Amino acid sequence: MSNIFQSPNLQRSAIIDEDELWTSPVPYVLDKGLEMNAKGVILRALDQFRLKSCIDFKPRDSEDYYISVQKLGGCFSYIGKVLPNGQTLSIGRGCDQISTVEHEFLHAFGFYHEQSRYDRDSFVTIAFENIREGRERNFRIVSKSETTTNGVPYDYSSVMHYSQYAFSNSSKRTIITKDPAFQEVIGQRLEVSPSDVLELNLLYKCNSTIAFKMYCGFTNGTTCHMSNCSRSGKGWEMVTRADGGPSSDHTSLPSGNSNHQGQNTSSFMHASTASGKEGDSAWLETHRMSSDRECHTQCLQFYYFHSGNESDVLNIWLREFQDEWDSQGSLRLIGQITGPRTSHWQLHHVSLNATKHFQVEFEAHKGAGSSSGGFSIDDINLSEVECPHVTMQFDDIEKLLSTSKYGTTIPSPRQYSSGGYAYRVGIKLYKTYVGVFVQLLSGINDKQLQWPCPQRQVTFQMLDQTPNIQQQMSKQRSITTDLSTISNGTLRWDNPRVVGTPFVDENKETIFAGPASGRNFFMDLEEMRTRQFINGGSVVFVFSFQDLTPLLSGSALPCPKVGPVDIRYPPRDLNRAPCSPRIFGFSPGLLASPVLTFLLALMLMIPDM
Repeated sequence: MSNIFQSPNLQRSAIIDEDELWTSPVPYVLDKGLEMNAKGVILRALDQFRLKSCIDFKPRDSEDYYISVQKLGGCFSYIGKVLPNGQTLSIGRGCDQISTVEHEFLHAFGFYHEQSRYDRDSFVTIAFENIREGRERNFRIVSKSETTTNGVPYDYSSVMHYSQYAFSNSSKRTIITKDPAFQEVIGQRLEVSPSDVLELNLLYKCNSTIAFKMYCGFTNGTTCHMSNCSRSGKGWEMVTRADGGPSSDHTSLPSGNSNHQGQNTSSFMHASTASGKEGDSAWLETHRMSSDRECHTQCLQFYYFHSGNESDVLNIWLREFQDEWDSQGSLRLIGQITGPRTSHWQLHHVSLNATKHFQVEFEAHKGAGSSSGGFSIDDINLSEVECPHVTMQFDDIEKLLSTSKYGTTIPSPRQYSSGGYAYRVGIKLYKTYVGVFVQLLSGINDKQLQWPCPQRQVTFQMLDQTPNIQQQMSKQRSITTDLSTISNGTLRWDNPRVVGTPFVDENKETIFAGPASGRNFFMDLEEMRTRQFINGGSVVFVFSFQDLTPLLSGSALPCPKVGPVDIRYPPRDLNRAPCSPRIFGFSPGLLASPVLTFLLALMLMIPDM
């Protein structure tokens, strides 16, 4: 396990001195001495803070106060903004995990360890007799006069909590939870917990977020200000079960097959294609949003269930507006789902590149032939971060593990990185646990590419399927390509046509695969059964393949680009008006606002000049 504990000289719940809080965007510098894998992980951690709080970041220009991230002896940070001319935050050897980086940045933002709270003795017992000599100070309580908890309850699952054997002088516990149910919880190293996020947002008085745009789980009978209309046929309906489709929403699924009748009253949206005629369509539109970050990249994530005919289509549109007063906007098809019916809720990602005001629209389009179901959608998240590059969902995972031969490999189809390198990712099944891997493959660009290809980072992630992504605690690990060699002395990340072995793919094409790299042990069944890693019997892996070469001399990556969209059925209705056109520059949903009602009434009272 990485050393995530601070040096006693740097060790000082959350500070109360507002002068020691950072102003967003927080300037930072990635030191050239940092390991390349660590640099990529740090940027991923910063994106998580952007996603879950109002704190943004920028490479340092000429600011006096900035965070200087360096590779020193271990992982540590000062508490709060306290030093000018580059405040050190160390991500040393073995610290390149996202939870460790988040831990240290939370220190820099002003947070102490969770077990340092002034009320900690009500929740844990510190066994000082088991603590390594000289490390007792790491377990001191920070007084109520120095810190605040912001009213947030004690959090056993905080990323700021020590583990039960922290600084042990033997094999005995140094921290014993008052509630035994949390003994194995403390010291989790997935991501920041929901309570960590809550307390961070309270400390920094966040009224809104930077990168998070919307979440809608259709709970409590709300559609999150989404508009609904149809053309000749049924529109989208909010339901708790759908004839011919899912019998429960994605959020409340039991741990078995998704068609099981779950005991829940939560809802989802369903558009039936069981009646009507070919060409009928139903539209569901989000509220209008704006692109706030310098990189105009957004990720739409949602779950869908296809219970209709193979010819039925779910189109995902982006409508962009020139300004607040534009009532029509322009439509662009950014995603399309069709094909066979599904037996489980399926996770789907769509990349956007909206530059102004925009909204997303879901169109359920009835195709030829008879249908007994339709399309269902649930748990929509929209954020201004890059989408994963590959998504792999495995249904009935526990059955798959128990019935598969030990070491079974399930690879993805061939993928291409933004730089043109071909690769595939996948998982390995070992009865009670899974591994993950990546391989470079031969591809169409091999003659134009540079070999070998170091400084490419692959991130493996099993998603916590908690509906709201701001509440998720997923598990991820990253590796970065380098100039290492394999047993026969050849370069591991060289041209697969030189160092790889051939295989025949699903298209009967002979492809060369380079050596596989990854984690033979990534997660076992016991851990999968925690949080919502398994939902409706399914697990979801997402993978990213990023070029880190700009970090050789810089502290940021260029804005990601959105690739081409695979469209099987070309779009037709490009000039269709929105379901709910804006009035006076406002959406109809806002007319319920008392302030706006008063303003409109006042406008009507003004006589003509």
